[in-house]
Parts: sequence; structure tokens; C-alpha cells
Amino acid sequence: MSPAITGKVKDAVLPGLVTISGNLKYQGDADAATGMVISSNGLVLTNNHVINGTTGLSAVVVSTGQRFSAKWLGYDKSSDVAVIQLVGASGLRTVPLGNSNSVKVGDGVVAMGNANGTGGISTVTGRVTGLNKSITASDDGSSDSENLQNMVETDADIIPGDSGGPLASTSGKVIGMDTAASTNAIGYGSQTVGFAIPINRAMSIAQQIISGHSSSVVRVGSAGFLGVLVTSGSNGQQSTDPNPSDQLQQQEQAENQGGGLGGTQYPPSSSCLPSDASAGIPSKIAPVSSGTLVLGSLCGTPASSAGLGIGDVITRLNGASVGAPSSLVGILGSLHSGQSVSITWVTPSDVTMNRSMTLIAAPPA
Repeated sequence: MSPAITGKVKDAVLPGLVTISGNLKYQGDADAATGMVISSNGLVLTNNHVINGTTGLSAVVVSTGQRFSAKWLGYDKSSDVAVIQLVGASGLRTVPLGNSNSVKVGDGVVAMGNANGTGGISTVTGRVTGLNKSITASDDGSSDSENLQNMVETDADIIPGDSGGPLASTSGKVIGMDTAASTNAIGYGSQTVGFAIPINRAMSIAQQIISGHSSSVVRVGSAGFLGVLVTSGSNGQQSTDPNPSDQLQQQEQAENQGGGLGGTQYPPSSSCLPSDASAGIPSKIAPVSSGTLVLGSLCGTPASSAGLGIGDVITRLNGASVGAPSSLVGILGSLHSGQSVSITWVTPSDVTMNRSMTLIAAPPA
């Protein structure tokens, strides 16, 4: 593709692009990616994995340098689509949207994004190499993955930081959203394969989020958040075993296999934890046969303020019995930020505690 065409595409699309920074306080990390402005008042389309786990968002309009705090409105994890709102924004330029239904294999494309989180927008060129592709995508170092369907495949060199950025046609229209990439060894070299969500599909989901219509896959607004860390199996999924002692045994097995949350053993009196990476194995747990075992409470959350500690077992939440961690997660998913709830737990010294607390907003999943 000629530099002239690439330059025209960049000139057409760049005014509607933002770089996104995310604070992952509960994971002790930060993130950087890209977003596309889809309304003059600051609605921005990006990937769900860009906002996953965030406790704070900000964005910079690349062409003007305007900086905004941002909040997420909703997401579809199964399709890796999310919408955020730039707070107080007005008069912004939007990206020019194309029609992904007209894309054909062999079409020239320009991928743009905040490559490697540098804070600027870079461009790479390539061609569409496949349509309607299915992939299993996950972030580096994460055990979570999603099966994404009907993706546009390209040989444009999409890399970390490009997520949420545009895949544009040679006419300067956005036909996809950069989402994932993989590098496969071929002979003595390697071939980079990039994938983008067709823009028609991404915008359809975005409009559902903007209109406030939740569904089985679309989450609008945050669930309630206690701030407790609970046991999980070595595969990273929530445990389904309701017996706290068995939950602990599974956790210990995961540690012995090199998985899980780390090998440190904590006494029941240990203070709040700064992030989920700080969790370990309780040295003693509450003597009950069912409930959700607590590995610790995150600092600054309702759980830590109420005194929930390592080795405690939650047995009831808002009048409902709590069994496996999945049941606790399910109950919290039906509650909302700012809602007052009652909670019952048993301590390792066999004392039953009853407290009321106000939930805060859960980070997006």
C-alpha cells in the first residue's frame, strides 16, 4: 500500500481516536489501549478486555491532547465489546464508520492503535486474509479466555496496545475493531495474524449498551462488590465445592502444582490485602461445613471495613444462603453498587458475625 493512501486513511480516522489508560488497583497493575469515539459527547467503543478489572479509566484525544476521566457504561464479554463515556466531553470528532458486510478477502487495510502503550497512534498496513474466523483469545499471563466468533482476519501487525483501535479500509472507513493477534512459526520465520471484530457487529452491541438494555451476555452498569478474595480451582474457574475445608484442600493442591494465588500462609488476624496477588493459604479456617472460604479482603473495600478476614467463611448474604464461591458471585451479580446488604460469616475461632454494609461498584469482568 502506498504511503499516500496510508496517510489519507490516517488523516480520516485519527481525529476520532483516543488512547485509554486503566488503573487495575485490585490487581496491582495498569493497562493501556485504544478507543474509537462514536458520539460527539464522548461515547467511546473499545474492547471488553481493555476495561476488564479496571478501577479507574482516563483517555486522551490523540489529535487535540484533551484529557478526560472516563467511566464504563457496559460490556459484552462474550464478544469482547465495551463502551466507555468520557466525562464532560462535547464537540468531539467521531471515527468514520464503514460497512463490514462488504469486506472481502484480499482487501487492503490499515490497522491503527496505541501500540505498546506509548500514548501515540501508529499505523500498519496489510490485507484481509480471512472472514468469519473463530478464535480463542486471552491476555498474556491470564487464565481467562473467550471464544470469539465471526472475526475478520488480517496480516496487519496488530500488537498489544492496539486493542480497541480501528481496522480501516483504504477509503478511510472503519470496518473492524482491532482485538487479538497471534504469531505462528512458519519455517525459519514467523507470521503475525491479527483479528478484528466486524464494525457492524461491534456497533450493534454498543447501541444495546448505550440504550441500557442488559441481556444474558450484555452487562449494563456495575454489580455490587464486597472486596473478598475467594478460592478457585487450579484452572482459574470458580470452585463448585460447597465445603470450605475441601475448598482449602483444592487451593493447597493448586499451590503444590504451581498454580493458584501464591504459596504464602497467613494467620487469621492478617490485615487487608493490597491486591489479589497478595492472597495466600489461610493457616486456619472457620469450623463450618458449607459457605464460601475467604482468602482475604482487599483494602478500602466494604469487606475490609467490616472486618472480614482470612479464614472466615461467609454463610449468608442478604438473606440467601451462601455455598460455593459461585453462589456468592451469583448473588452479588444481582445486586448493585450503593445497595445496603446484610452478611453473616463465621470466624476461625467459631464466632458468628452479622454485619450490614454498603456495596461499592464491582470492576468489570
